[in-house]
Amino acid sequence: MKKTKILTTTVLLLILIALLPSCTGNKEDSQNELRYGFTTEPTTLDPLNPANTADGRSILFNVFEGLVKPNTDGTFMPGIAQSWSIEQDALVYIFTLRENVLFHDGSPVTPADVKFSLETAINQKFTGLNNIEEILIIPDNKIRINLKNADPDFLPYMTAGIVKSDILDREKTITGTGPFFVESYTPQRNLVLKKFENYWQKDLPHLEKVTLVFFANFDTLMVALRGGSIDGAFITGSMAAQLDSKQFDIFNNRSAGVQLLALNNTAAPLDDIRVRRALNYGIDIQGIIDAAFFGQGTPSGSPLIPGLSVYYNDSLSYPYNPQLAIDLLSQAGFSNSNRLSLEITVPSNFTMHVDTAQVITDQLEKIGVSASIKLVDFSTWLSDVYSGRQYQATIITLDSTSVSPRGFLSRYHSNASNNFINFNNSDFDRIYDAASAQTDMTERVKLYKEAQKIITDNAASVYIQDILYLIAFKADTFKGALDYPLYVIDFASIYGIKK
Repeated sequence: MKKTKILTTTVLLLILIALLPSCTGNKEDSQNELRYGFTTEPTTLDPLNPANTADGRSILFNVFEGLVKPNTDGTFMPGIAQSWSIEQDALVYIFTLRENVLFHDGSPVTPADVKFSLETAINQKFTGLNNIEEILIIPDNKIRINLKNADPDFLPYMTAGIVKSDILDREKTITGTGPFFVESYTPQRNLVLKKFENYWQKDLPHLEKVTLVFFANFDTLMVALRGGSIDGAFITGSMAAQLDSKQFDIFNNRSAGVQLLALNNTAAPLDDIRVRRALNYGIDIQGIIDAAFFGQGTPSGSPLIPGLSVYYNDSLSYPYNPQLAIDLLSQAGFSNSNRLSLEITVPSNFTMHVDTAQVITDQLEKIGVSASIKLVDFSTWLSDVYSGRQYQATIITLDSTSVSPRGFLSRYHSNASNNFINFNNSDFDRIYDAASAQTDMTERVKLYKEAQKIITDNAASVYIQDILYLIAFKADTFKGALDYPLYVIDFASIYGIKK
């Protein structure tokens, strides 16, 4: 009996000893590994595929790099290029490549890789790159880019991801130069990023591993966040109000995109400017922010984000005026006996857009508009609304692929392939083209502000806000998230808090 008791005690001790390293490891892992929630996943893992979405680009920001990288203040710092010069009055850009930058497979980046990547981006019709006349490899590890027309605002386009020239299938072989590499990807479940030990910036990244966990919607994401199965996520003000402030740290982080009620300008009766203006006057933007975002946000009447402060026209807005909205609708032939019907198509996985749509339908009822909400999954939204343009109105956030006003305004040009609201205005085209060709900074700013005014005056859509996203982390676990004037999540800057 005594022998049995001793044996049992020994077994229990061995079990406890075996568990101790595991417990210690989990605590340590919590500081070096981050599980982060997303409600959408990349449509592609190829940075040169124009079909990628904003969330996809925000993830690939950590895997691929361009010749330059954005700073949080909207300026640029060296990336794969260690320096550059702008010559011949902005007709020529020369980039000196950084020595010993490695791809994730260990091979060095060459000028041929850069030339191939940029030429691929040109063929994919990346914004701004159609101005490139020629890309030359010149001595001393340099790339020379000759432009068709002088462009002092060309640098933002050089954030396009550099890929290996000999990889034929970039969806299967995901090889960048960024601080993380893709260890695995299981669609509809997760994407695992691992620290790239040979990253050229030796002090980054801080984390060893980031697992992106994909959820069908924000409701399931919030359950996971509160339950502890993920460590953090982007959330909105209404979601933050559901979290215990003692259990979570909340950090401000703007979406760097424009939330809007997008109007199909060629779909009757929205092809009537009086109807579009009526909707602008009949929607209370501050009311939306108060009701759907717990007051966290700043109204904006511009198709440009306030973060691009030099170019942003802060004088644009439609003051809430329901009586004027009713009068305009009456002029357009609508009344209580002949009510305007408006269908608002909303991607169901974006809770903040669904909440916004519900507030808007209530507000429009007050001016005699019968608005209904059509919920669709995001892939359907992309095919039917964004690509097919088969809709009346939709609520979405539009971001830019570059830190430039062109990234937001180019889609309003009449011949732009991504002009999904079908805006067509010759004055805008003329002003935008002039701004793009203007080498004088003061004049260029003036023209971009005028272009914004034309869009707003013509009530192209109802511009709401640059959503104040919040980042929630479990209390006392992670810090360091940076806020860019670009929709990205920079996992390299995030670090675990040492306890």
